[in-house]
Amino acid sequence: MLTRKQLELLDFIKTRMDRDGVPPSFDEMKDALDLRSKSGIHRLITALEERGFIRRLAHRARALEILKLPEAMEKSGFSPKVIMGDKVDAPKTALPVDAVYALEIPVMGRIAAGVPIEAISYASHNVAVPGSMLSGNGQHYALEVKGDSMIEAGINDGDIVVIREQNTAENGEIVVALVEDSEATLKRFRRRGNMIALEAANPAYETRVFPDHMVKVQGRLVGLIRSY
Repeated sequence: MLTRKQLELLDFIKTRMDRDGVPPSFDEMKDALDLRSKSGIHRLITALEERGFIRRLAHRARALEILKLPEAMEKSGFSPKVIMGDKVDAPKTALPVDAVYALEIPVMGRIAAGVPIEAISYASHNVAVPGSMLSGNGQHYALEVKGDSMIEAGINDGDIVVIREQNTAENGEIVVALVEDSEATLKRFRRRGNMIALEAANPAYETRVFPDHMVKVQGRLVGLIRSY
């Protein structure tokens, strides 16, 4: 499983090696991923190496070797596809109803509703959702919930949450939050001055508070799909 930042770094390294024949420098990686320090790049490279995607070559500067790529290596942009069903004649006694349509959106992996876990940042498959569930003109994606920390908000383990991609949130909204560019979690968002509180909806879990630069909003909850 790769986080979005890990996938972006792997893609950047591959692009530069294909173009120049050598990997980019740590400063170039930091600037490309808009990170504050090279320590974040060190953590991302270590994570990619532990997962077997790259290998660092000893005693050589800027020496990286790509060992493999994710099967579904995709960037964040996508275009939802409209699903049109076959038209059938309604029964004569049926009341008129508004037209209903569905959209396919990508399921981008699992999101923690509990202790933060890494979220897959490339689509594993698609899921059809009612068009009325999608708010505004922004992009949307889905995540499978892992854990029970949002159970009192009606979000259970195994549910599919529909997320509108955005990088801001109002207090009280349920968001996908990326903590320190490595951990993704589904929590209620609260801003307290220059701090961000990520609140659970289960008394068994404590509220986690971070400096605002350590938390990035990745999207807002707009819908939920549950299978029985």
